[in-house]
Amino acid sequence: MAQTEAPPKASTPSKASKPTKVPKSSKDHPIRVCIADDHTIFRDGLRRLLVLEEDIEVVGEAKDGSEVADIIRDTDPDVLLLDLKMPGLDGLTLLQRMQNQKMKTRIIVLTASDDEGEYVQAMKYGTCGIVLKQTATDLLIKSIRKVYQGEIWLDSRTTAAVMRQFSSPMDSGPRDRDKPRLSNREREIVGFVSQGFKNKEIAERMFISEQTVKNHLHNIFDKLGVSDRLELALYAIHRNIRPV
Repeated sequence: MAQTEAPPKASTPSKASKPTKVPKSSKDHPIRVCIADDHTIFRDGLRRLLVLEEDIEVVGEAKDGSEVADIIRDTDPDVLLLDLKMPGLDGLTLLQRMQNQKMKTRIIVLTASDDEGEYVQAMKYGTCGIVLKQTATDLLIKSIRKVYQGEIWLDSRTTAAVMRQFSSPMDSGPRDRDKPRLSNREREIVGFVSQGFKNKEIAERMFISEQTVKNHLHNIFDKLGVSDRLELALYAIHRNIRPV
């Protein structure tokens, strides 16, 4: 994803699958958003911008990292906008703690940091998007809608930063021709992984067991020489692999 848009929605079913319903926001069913940022002026300004959108509702705010878990539990948001630099509990530590929790909330890291390592770590901890604070408002709004629909959002700058960390498996050249080819089923799974879906969600969309998904991923990792889901997602984005 080397452009300013997220990859296409994972809504195209395989031939053997039934159409998958992708969540759609509306005025009657708005996207529930929480904002976690310690700067009051920025938080207030962001809330004022978001409430202008008919399909977005701000349901909670946190000014301290230690408040975020309680806010999520109390408001059950669809999307959390999370600053990485907060008192009490920093964003990366919070992401790490939330990684193994069963929660529907999707997280967008909203940051002013130039630390590429933080982008990579945030993605490893399961964030669905990274948006720089200097990003235009319309793109922030778009990122919320895209992430709500199940996609991963990285802009051109953060995509380039993350991809630099994983350049080896994405280098093109003779070595790629020596790698075993992915089957159509494996390519479909890779496409879903690149769009942020978990194993259980992939299994439901493909009408197979979660264990079968895990088996396919094990084979895919071996074929492509990648070590985790982030490397696989970036490989897929780089080569425009999506569900068939």
